[in-house]
Amino acid sequence: MNPLRHTFIQQCRAASPPTSHKLSYLDIGCGGGIFAESAARLPDTLSVTAIDPTPEVLKIAEGHRRRDPTLTQPGRLSYLNTSIEALPLPSSPSDAFDIVTLFEVLEHVNAPGPFLAHILPHVKPGGWLVLSTIARTWTSWLVTNVMAEDVLGIVPKGTHEWNKYVNEDELRRWFREQKGWGEVRTMGVVYVPGLGWKEVVGGEQFGNYFLGVRREG
Repeated sequence: MNPLRHTFIQQCRAASPPTSHKLSYLDIGCGGGIFAESAARLPDTLSVTAIDPTPEVLKIAEGHRRRDPTLTQPGRLSYLNTSIEALPLPSSPSDAFDIVTLFEVLEHVNAPGPFLAHILPHVKPGGWLVLSTIARTWTSWLVTNVMAEDVLGIVPKGTHEWNKYVNEDELRRWFREQKGWGEVRTMGVVYVPGLGWKEVVGGEQFGNYFLGVRREG
């Protein structure tokens, strides 16, 4: 899914006024660092701060980082063993991040609204919050809970809790209620065996999707 993450971020950025400065990223729930590493290698990236509350996965991420001289440049890629709730708030809006990402995390959160509220101050005015998650539909239950866990066993049983999935219209409605948040963009995606993750128009209505929302500058 990682190439599609970058494609979607590029589409979001293309919909807003261009910036002349290099970008700062905050990757929340970074896991082993797959996205954080790829973002840090981009020529228009200034820095990537990647956080995760699980120390075991950060050990894997740090191991990868040390193998690439590009990633060991001071300030280029930093891993922090913390949650978003414990991350210090920026001293001013201009000190926040250009791009804040939240990939495959929201569907594991008990209270999405309060969780997202902790994230919003970390997005710079004019910047984007970009996330991916799963719609709460019978189709997604069949794919993620029955096929992926019970039939194919490609993810551990119990990884997904269908009742925690968040529909795209629910997120849109929540962001409309937040002052200072404007344009929302979405992209539905589906996994095609042998081909990988592909964009599917309207896919946000029944399965996995990306959603980006811009903080008004």
